[in-house]
Amino acid sequence: MVHYIIVITLLALGLAPHCLSSKTVGGGYLYPQFYDHSCPKAQEIVRNVVAKAVAKEPRMAASLLRLHFHDCFVKGCDASILLDSSGSIISEKRSNPNRNSARGFEVIDEIKAVMEKECPHTVSCADIMALAARDSTVLTGGPSWEVPLGRRDARGASLSGSNNNIPAPNNTFQTILTKFKLQGLDIVDLVALSGSHTIGNSRCTSFRQRLYNQSGNGQPDNTLDQSYASQLRRNCPRSGGDQNLFFLDFVSPIKFDNSYFKNLLANKGLLNSDQVLFTKNGESRELVKTYAYNQELFFQQFAKSMIKMGNISPLTGYRGEIRQNCRKINA
Repeated sequence: MVHYIIVITLLALGLAPHCLSSKTVGGGYLYPQFYDHSCPKAQEIVRNVVAKAVAKEPRMAASLLRLHFHDCFVKGCDASILLDSSGSIISEKRSNPNRNSARGFEVIDEIKAVMEKECPHTVSCADIMALAARDSTVLTGGPSWEVPLGRRDARGASLSGSNNNIPAPNNTFQTILTKFKLQGLDIVDLVALSGSHTIGNSRCTSFRQRLYNQSGNGQPDNTLDQSYASQLRRNCPRSGGDQNLFFLDFVSPIKFDNSYFKNLLANKGLLNSDQVLFTKNGESRELVKTYAYNQELFFQQFAKSMIKMGNISPLTGYRGEIRQNCRKINA
């Protein structure tokens, strides 16, 4: 009885009892029931707008998933990526990883507009992004998970953090792993989260060096299947065509499944950062094989790793704010 009263009191104070919550990197608790009383329709609103956007353009699912990833790796999951440049804020949208490639901002705007009508000043842009990433995964056939909630929105952005912290397609395996470890993630999270490349597209400019000049000797990457490489060269010439799009998983490009890992086994990963998971490290190679042979295991780990990534240094309590417009800080 006493425990029951304590739980009710904690929930009334907006605090989560441990059994429902998820401790974050950087302190603070997030929990899935955060908006149950203040905005009961929050999750439904996100799901409906995302479903409409993905039905209109299947690629949007991958874009929304990537937006959450690129947000969390810079100062934590605080919606800093959504801020436009203004005053002293230099937008993360200008960084190398985001320029001409981060997208889905209008979908977040639409969700926020509906949310502000339903429950003004209540649901953060950071939480909207975390929910949109989960819904995008589910809508394309992937696993579901309960999203811990209660993040607040940053009042600043970090262009340098965006340029330095987000793994790049041409980074070495060790550099990528180090960037994950700096966020409190490990090699299992790295391989599982890379599996999100089972959906979405990449630009010619992100993998061109593999086709023509992998290590500065004018030779293509010898870990890339040669017939696949010659197919790619048709639309990704030595120069020009930088923005031409290619499926990250050519087998089932709009279905969230484990064929990404099967492609790696066949040396048909598109990006260098994909293929090195199979060629450069024994532990990650074994994980790639495991997920290639067992989709259920991949799905379980992907959900766990997404929750862990979503827990990177959120702003909670009185830190940050609940933005009214996701593109700018409150006046």
